Amino acid sequence: QVQLVESGGGLVQAGGSLRLSCAASGSISSIIVMGWYRRAPGKQRELVAHITSSGIANYADSVKGRFTISRDNAKNTVYLQMNSLKPEDTAVYFCSAFASGWSRWGQGTQVTVYS
Repeated sequence: QVQLVESGGGLVQAGGSLRLSCAASGSISSIIVMGWYRRAPGKQRELVAHITSSGIANYADSVKGRFTISRDNAKNTVYLQMNSLKPEDTAVYFCSAFASGWSRWGQGTQVTVYS
């Protein structure tokens, strides 16, 4: 079993920055992709960014140039650096891990951006 624990959410003014962390534990060797999704009030969950085990990253168009996903394999941790935050980035952010045949999700962390 893989467990994911997120941290780093909070309240920030528009234009500010936050860094989210997701620590993975358990049978992590089989993880192929880790990523971040978000769900804003009244909207469906959407992909923010994901990164493969070899470090290839992919981003939603809405966050390109502002967010950066990275991973520290030694610490089994994935980060999401969020800069130039906008009120529309307000959402619950979920860490995810995908392997062949299964996926895992964190409990979510709230990010609120005020203008």
